Amino acid sequence: MDHQAGTIPSGTAVARTDTLHPDGQYNAVAKTFHWVTVVLMATALTIGFLIKFMKDDSKMVFYAIHETAGLTILFVSIARLVWRRLSPPPALPDHVPANMRMAAAAVHHGLYALLILQPIIGFLATNAWGFPMQGATAYFGLIDIPAVIGEMPALAKVLSLIHTVFGYTLVVLLAAHIGGAVFHHAIRRDGTLLRML
Repeated sequence: MDHQAGTIPSGTAVARTDTLHPDGQYNAVAKTFHWVTVVLMATALTIGFLIKFMKDDSKMVFYAIHETAGLTILFVSIARLVWRRLSPPPALPDHVPANMRMAAAAVHHGLYALLILQPIIGFLATNAWGFPMQGATAYFGLIDIPAVIGEMPALAKVLSLIHTVFGYTLVVLLAAHIGGAVFHHAIRRDGTLLRML
């Protein structure tokens, strides 16, 4: 294998390998999807947890940002899964133990599931509360998104509870994901974290 040139034999599981990325790396499109998702999640989660403490006269602006970020996460996540299907990521290297592979797979599957389900639940909750993404809370402040369900306060309470539980679950999964990356980089000193850099 020519690490300097970044070339590998055809059919090798670890792709795009070089001296900086001994365990391979994701391609530029996958990296972009990942870091765009990070920014969007940081925005949506931070506002989602803090909005109840904000003054009423400023809440609508932050709801608009939160909902726009959330819906964009949905679109980006779907595109990301399509790209992942078209351009599979490099396989985990052989030195990663089976239990770590299982944990990584569980966390990744959980994150992908919630990145799709959470925005849908949030969107339905806003519909059920009678505040669809229209007018002041339009998508990016410009695009009105039609409501798919009418105002139903009882359903809205259930959906909001699910949305809150999913929010905390996302935080736990993110902590596990980040903790795993740091563990690989600082403790195991392998190239796992570098695959996305």
